[in-house]
Amino acid sequence: MTDTIIAVIQSILGSLKWSLTWVNVIEILIIAGTLFLFYRKFIKNTQSEKLVKGLFILIFMWIMSEVLTLINLTILGLFVKGLVMVISLSLIVIFQPELRRFLGYLGQPGFIGKTLFSKNVTTVNDAEIDVIKEIIESVKYLTKTKTGALIVFNRGLTSGAYSDVGTKIDALISTELILTIFHPNTPLHDGAMVIEGNKILSAGVLLPLTEDPKLSWKYGTRHRAAIGMSEVSDAACLVVSEETGDVSICMDGMLKKYEDLKTLKEDLESILGLKKNIEEIDAKHKNLLDVFRGK
Repeated sequence: MTDTIIAVIQSILGSLKWSLTWVNVIEILIIAGTLFLFYRKFIKNTQSEKLVKGLFILIFMWIMSEVLTLINLTILGLFVKGLVMVISLSLIVIFQPELRRFLGYLGQPGFIGKTLFSKNVTTVNDAEIDVIKEIIESVKYLTKTKTGALIVFNRGLTSGAYSDVGTKIDALISTELILTIFHPNTPLHDGAMVIEGNKILSAGVLLPLTEDPKLSWKYGTRHRAAIGMSEVSDAACLVVSEETGDVSICMDGMLKKYEDLKTLKEDLESILGLKKNIEEIDAKHKNLLDVFRGK
């Protein structure tokens, strides 16, 4: 049996023409660079890493089914191949949030330019540091008065398409403006506010609700909208509960509740890239994502 398998493998390898040229080297480098860029932008430090591992296992199983068929183990080969097909269809259901997020990325305006040329770390200056202060002051009042709020932080390939649906604001961030927008008697208080950099782009934005059937009944529309937005984008969504005044941040489909504003401030600085030490940003961001995913 072993000799037969080795003979089949040698036959397959012998049928290939290994004529490597400079053109082939350039093609391999282009493919490798594209896959690496795709991994860094959409897979690294996300739940999609599980999907990639699963795909590699399926590819290995498919190759094994072909080998089994070639060595006349037809029934066993067909069984493995059928198993691969069933698992492949199951992955579409299991990893539906990741697939939705990826399709959401592809649909963003300027997808290619943002993917190739976007930067992961925001330049630090006094105006950006004030952004955190204004948001924290707003959250402090919102939690105290139990005023519901939903803020989306646009971090690149995220909420551009959704911010166009709401009312254009295009104003510098200030505590007074945030509190005015989320005041219960204003027309925009029920929707989401979209922030990019040190500006409020729009308010009253309607976000996609999560379709996760396992989500607890205790989460209201704001929390479901925050989770839904994070499932189709890389946005970070801050939610203030109208019932309890609790503050949460949602990333990658996961909610994290905050007990104190100091921790919230530190996490916001990390999420928005408003720290001077780039290595500290990457380490803090990775640790924060691990917390969101329950690692």
